[in-house]
Amino acid sequence: MIQKREDAAREAAMAVGKKMVAAAMTAPKGCGVDNVEAVLVSGDDKDILAAHMRDIARETGEDFYARDAGNVDNSFCVVLLWAKNEPILLTNCGLCGFPDCAANRVAGAMCAFNITDLGIAVGSAVSVAADNRIDNRVLFSAGKGAARMNLFGDDVKVCYGIPLSVSSKSVFFDRGDQDVSF
Repeated sequence: MIQKREDAAREAAMAVGKKMVAAAMTAPKGCGVDNVEAVLVSGDDKDILAAHMRDIARETGEDFYARDAGNVDNSFCVVLLWAKNEPILLTNCGLCGFPDCAANRVAGAMCAFNITDLGIAVGSAVSVAADNRIDNRVLFSAGKGAARMNLFGDDVKVCYGIPLSVSSKSVFFDRGDQDVSF
């Protein structure tokens, strides 16, 4: 069997994306409480994600959303990682800046453990991509686009997208000269 370069690259990116989801899920979590979620987006859903990012660019006038949507277009898939906003319920923690989890919830703030766990999960995921030589970039803009897709409930405030690309030159490098038309 002969497999074309583009087909092999797509399969490699998808396989690494699945490993990234696994790495995020197995990353250490504060007090063993897992409030991190992960999905792999490709095909039509990836196109819908990019369209939402372009909508945000039009609405806000922030060109980087459209630029990043172009990066999503030029990627095989996107790993989305987010943290549910559910305080760990530790006694006398205060790491979030509030005296306790009840005060945190009343203020609508984020549990410091949830955000820290998400950061560790993102780091674990991108390390898998790097170890497998798959080009990637962490995009908060893709997380904002995913929020518009209603992929998660109202208890989610922070999400990141990590598009995966395989090309001779990373689509995520020298991004200042990319077309940002929306």
